[in-house]
Amino acid sequence: MPGITGFVAARPGPSHSSMLEEMTGCLRHEPFYTSGTLREEGVGLGVGWACHQGAFCDCLPIWNSRNDLALIFVGEHFAHGGPGSENAVGLLQRYEDEGEKFFEQLNGWFAGILLDLRRRTVVLFNDRYGMGRVYYHENADGFFFSSEAKALLRVLPGLRRLDEAGLGEFFACGCPLQNRTLFAGVSLLPSGAKWTFSPSGQVRKESLFHTNIWEQQSHLSNGEFGEKLKGTLGRVIPRYFQGRQPVGMSLTGGLDGRMIMTWASRPPGTLRCYSFNGPYRDCADVTIARAVAAACGQPHEVIPVGDRFLAEFPALAEKTVFLTDGAMDVTGAVELYVNRQARDIAPVRLTGNYGSEILRANVAFRPGLLPEELFSSEMNLRLREAAAAYHAATVGNRLSFIACKQVPWHHWARFAVEQSQLTVRSPYLDNELVALAYQAPPRFGAGPEPLMRLIAETRPALARIPTDRGCTYPARGGLNKLRRMCREFLARAEYAYDYGMPQWAARLDHALGALHLERLFLGRQKFYHFRVWYRDRLASYLKEVLLDQRTLARPYLNGRRVEAAVMAHIRGTRNYTVPIHKMLTVELLQRRLLEQT
Repeated sequence: MPGITGFVAARPGPSHSSMLEEMTGCLRHEPFYTSGTLREEGVGLGVGWACHQGAFCDCLPIWNSRNDLALIFVGEHFAHGGPGSENAVGLLQRYEDEGEKFFEQLNGWFAGILLDLRRRTVVLFNDRYGMGRVYYHENADGFFFSSEAKALLRVLPGLRRLDEAGLGEFFACGCPLQNRTLFAGVSLLPSGAKWTFSPSGQVRKESLFHTNIWEQQSHLSNGEFGEKLKGTLGRVIPRYFQGRQPVGMSLTGGLDGRMIMTWASRPPGTLRCYSFNGPYRDCADVTIARAVAAACGQPHEVIPVGDRFLAEFPALAEKTVFLTDGAMDVTGAVELYVNRQARDIAPVRLTGNYGSEILRANVAFRPGLLPEELFSSEMNLRLREAAAAYHAATVGNRLSFIACKQVPWHHWARFAVEQSQLTVRSPYLDNELVALAYQAPPRFGAGPEPLMRLIAETRPALARIPTDRGCTYPARGGLNKLRRMCREFLARAEYAYDYGMPQWAARLDHALGALHLERLFLGRQKFYHFRVWYRDRLASYLKEVLLDQRTLARPYLNGRRVEAAVMAHIRGTRNYTVPIHKMLTVELLQRRLLEQT
C-alpha cells in the first residue's frame, strides 16, 4: 500500500543506498503506483515512498524555495474552514507559516518525514489515529522505519521471526496489541507520533496531539448535540469529495453511508455508487443502497463475489497476507477482490467505515474463545495473556480506546487491503467530527433513532427507507417493530448458520445436507460465507496448506488436533471457521514473509 520507508543512521555507508532501494521496492505493488527516494547524508537520512498516481501525495519530494526544508507526506490532508488543495505541495508552506502547530492541525490519514537542513533534524510523524502505520526497528546501524514490515524484513534478516506475544494476541484478538507486531524486534510507531532525530543521535519522542484535550470537553444535551452534529456533518462531509480524482461512494444498508448521502450535496447523476453482493441473492446492502442512491438521483452498481472469486482465492489470500504483513487474515481476500473492481469505477472510495465506532462508541473487537486443543500449551498461555492485555488496554475513556487503539490495531488491517487498490476516505475520522463525538450525551447512540431523526430533518426521503436492521423514521408503530424484529432474526440466523454455527448444529446441518439449507439462510446480510466455502469449494486448498507437514509441525500448534479439526470442518460435522482463518493466515505469513523474503 502507499507509504514511506527508510532509515536515520549516524554513519550511513555505501550499503545503505542499496538497502533504501530494496526497502522502497517492497512498497511497489501495482502498476499504478509511483515511487521515489531521497538521500541526505549530512543528517543520515534515507527515505523512500510509494503512492497512487494522481493522488494527493503524488508530488514528492516537496522542497521549499531555499531548498533547506523538505517534506515527504504520504496520505491526505483535509483542510478546515475552506477549500482543500489538490495536492500536498502547500503543506510545507503551512509548516513555515505555523511552525510546530502545523502537525497538530493536520487532518487526515498520513505518515511523513520533515527534513530540516537548517537545524539538521529529521521528524518522523503520523496521524493521530495511526492509520498512517509505521513499523520500526532500532539497532547499532541506525533507526529503520517503514509503512510495511516486509521492507524491514528484507534488509534486516534477523527480524524474520514471529513475536510470541504478538502471535498470541493475533490468535486471541485478531491483532497484536500495545503497538506490538507479529515480528520479534519490530514495533509500531504510536498513533499521533512526532519523533525528532537530532545531530547528536538523540530522539525526542513526542505526540502531535493528546486525547485529553477532547476528553475534558463537557457533554451536550440531546438537542444541542443533535443540532451541532447536523452542522458539523454539513461542513465535514463535502471536504471528502474534494481533490483532482473522481470519487465513488461505497454504499451499504446501514446508517453511516446514508448519513454521507444526506449531507453530500452532490448534483444528481454525478456520484457513482456501488455495493458488494454475494452468490445467493441480492443482500440487504444491495437492495437498500440501490434505493438510497435512487432517492438521491445517483447511479448504483453492483460488484459480485462468486465463482470467479473462489477460483482466485488462493492467490488473493496469499497477496492479502503479503500486502498487510499478516495483519489482515485471509478473509481480506474478499476486500482485495472487490476493491480492485471498485477502482475501475473511481480511484477514490468514500465509505461510511468507522461511523458506528465514533458516533455510537461501538467496540468492534474482543478476545475470542478458540479451541485450546488446537494449540501448544505455551501458545494457550499466550492466549490467556492476550485476553488480560486487551482488558488492560480498555481501561479509561471508551472513545479514546476506539479512536487511538481499536482503529490502528484492529481496523487498520482491512483499510490496508482497501488502500492498496484505491484511496479510501471516511469523514468519520475527521478531527472536527471526532472532537464533537466526545461531547455526545450518554446513550445518544444506543439506538438508531437519534441519527435517523437527523436524517429525516435534512432529507426525509432517506429516512423513510428501512435500514438493514429495519429502522425507519418516523417509526410506524407495530409494522416498524415487526420489520426490525424480522431483520434482526435474519441477521442472527445468518451468523449462526455461518461463522457462529454451534458444533451440535454443524452435525445437524451435515445430516440435512441434501436440503442445502445455506440457500435459505445465507446471503441476506453478508456477501461472503467462509464456513460453507471452506467446507466445499475451498476444501482442497485447505488440505493443501493446513495439512502440509510444515504447517502441522509449527511449534505453536497441536498438529494432530489441527489435522482432525480441518477434516471435521471439511466433512461438515464441525465448525472451525474462525481458527481456520487465523491458522491459514499465519501459515501464509510464515511461507511468504519469513521463509521467502
